[in-house]
Amino acid sequence: MTILVIQIFLAAANITLAAEWPTERPIRLIVPTPPGGGVDILARTLAERLGNVLNQTVIVENRTGANGVLANNELAKSPPDGYTALFTYTSALAVNMALQAKLPYDTLRDLKPVAQVSAAPTFLAVTTDVPVNDLESFFKWVKDNPRNQSYGSWGNGSLGHLTMEALKKQTGINISHMPYRGSAPVLSDMVSGVLKVAFVDTVASLPYIKQGKIRALAINGNTRAPLSPDVPTLSEQGYPVNLESWFGIFVQGKTPDNIVLRLNSEINRVLVTPEMKARFMQLNMSESHPKRTDEFARTVQEDVKVWGEVIRANNIKLD
Repeated sequence: MTILVIQIFLAAANITLAAEWPTERPIRLIVPTPPGGGVDILARTLAERLGNVLNQTVIVENRTGANGVLANNELAKSPPDGYTALFTYTSALAVNMALQAKLPYDTLRDLKPVAQVSAAPTFLAVTTDVPVNDLESFFKWVKDNPRNQSYGSWGNGSLGHLTMEALKKQTGINISHMPYRGSAPVLSDMVSGVLKVAFVDTVASLPYIKQGKIRALAINGNTRAPLSPDVPTLSEQGYPVNLESWFGIFVQGKTPDNIVLRLNSEINRVLVTPEMKARFMQLNMSESHPKRTDEFARTVQEDVKVWGEVIRANNIKLD
């Protein structure tokens, strides 16, 4: 009898919490990258518009480190009340499960998928003093100049890291990995001349490409970027490494379904507005195709399996 009363009380509390959410206080949106990169820019774009429809402030907080593990753990340990959410990407969720034997949280239990925001393609880019214009000439350049060759990405297990390791296996090139704590520091080192080769997001890199400071050789994924239609995919150049990636929103695993469904509905409503579609274009990203929470959850589960297979097939290890 006591247990039944407790269960009824908790259920009623959840219903009340969901009905009042989010009137109590601002929502924290944790982002696992530093300010200024593509992930951060898109997160802040969404946060502003989501705050408008929820009639509540959404505050972006950058929590960098360990390819998203620190940000994931902060969400996992937060109260399940909907006032803390995570804006993250595929490798920070699915890849970490395969690359790291011991995580301080259970990904599929402690992080609940809410909504997929968009695809997350990346460019393989070089500084303009590197005398190459496509993948074939790039691989030849690396082989002809083997001393101290390195490439940057925004962290161990990132999409750029996995893509280059797969390309290394296909081509036999020898180039070492330099992990950074986000795409903004990668671009900073490229522009300053410290780094000549890197995987960069299609958002933050666009101004530097337009200014002629870096050159994009290829894009990861199945489609070209809307504002960079002259940059072909890896597959179009004969290297089928189709590691698709996404940006998405998560909440703590025990967050009431009422809140999760409300948040999914409001995010999806924002994503299809003309203003957000125009913003995606400005950010050099394809339009979003909203998913229900259960559809996004299946995407996450499938990616855990697929990316794990990629990591094992290419014998990818943490640096």
